Amino acid sequence: MKYSHYLLSVVLLLTQSVQAVELHGAGSSAAAPLYKIWAEAYAKNVDSNITYEPSGSSSGIKKIKENSIDFGASDVALPQADLKKSKLIQFPSAISGVAVVINLPGLKSGDVKLNGEIIAKIFSGQIDQWNDPAIVALNPNTRLPSKTILPQVRQDGSGTTYNFTDYLCKVSKAWQSGFGKNFTITWDSKFTQVKGSSGISAAVRKNPYTISYIDYNYVLQDKLDVVQIQNHDGRFVMPSPEGFSAALAASNWKAQGTFEEMLTDKPGLKTWPITMGTFIILQQAAKNIEKSTATLKFFTWAFMNGDRFVNTVDFVRLPDPVQARVFKEMTTVTDTTGNPLKWSL
Repeated sequence: MKYSHYLLSVVLLLTQSVQAVELHGAGSSAAAPLYKIWAEAYAKNVDSNITYEPSGSSSGIKKIKENSIDFGASDVALPQADLKKSKLIQFPSAISGVAVVINLPGLKSGDVKLNGEIIAKIFSGQIDQWNDPAIVALNPNTRLPSKTILPQVRQDGSGTTYNFTDYLCKVSKAWQSGFGKNFTITWDSKFTQVKGSSGISAAVRKNPYTISYIDYNYVLQDKLDVVQIQNHDGRFVMPSPEGFSAALAASNWKAQGTFEEMLTDKPGLKTWPITMGTFIILQQAAKNIEKSTATLKFFTWAFMNGDRFVNTVDFVRLPDPVQARVFKEMTTVTDTTGNPLKWSL
């Protein structure tokens, strides 16, 4: 009888050891393709089950503060004071950008040029016709329709919205004083409000004469038409990984390994003006050591082995100095008594 109990104990231990590690993350819809491809690749090397809910950046922040998920994701870095108060750590995972997308029959991607002031006036409801004189002045050789502009905007709390409105604050004093920057905005009642990046993409593709803003990876994935935007140096540019890298190079991220500063409206001839980082947020004091250790292992693997996947979903990898700081941040995760967690691949 004792021997059979011993065998049962061994079987239970072996079963537990081979069970897949189950982790759940939530937040940024922009970064969902990156975390999905990392999770799929990781599962081929480690027995794991990692799910990710693209519920929006503000949702990811809320859920990780509640400790209802194993990792949160946001396209905006939390202030250090907020991290300290909530006992969280954060680190970037990749770089991307926000594109302004349109659906204008007869025109193709890049045919329309806009500057920050005009974009701000469109999304504040001050400019509502495609052939408005201000738009025509920037596009003298483009046949713009005599149609009402139909903005499609995010309804949910979105890091994409935060970065987009941060940019508008920098290029338009009227926008800064009237709307500011935030995860959610009180939009004009005439605008159509949509949840999630995938919802924005579907709405733009379905409805002619629309304009919106969306994460760059959805532009390529769903073949959306973008506008050229005049950057800080006065050049009209298209969104691209090269433009995101140029914005990153103009920041303190690369030189000092910092990542709290916004990457919008940076100088440089090739710089894309609405560049953004995307971030992972973790509990600093692990309440579930097994899951926290598994989360740290996953992201360690991603930074050591996942760079090749970053480009496949149209993000830009982090520079080595920034990755070095990421690993330093990860080592600050402790158990509830303050002892640093130890993990290895």
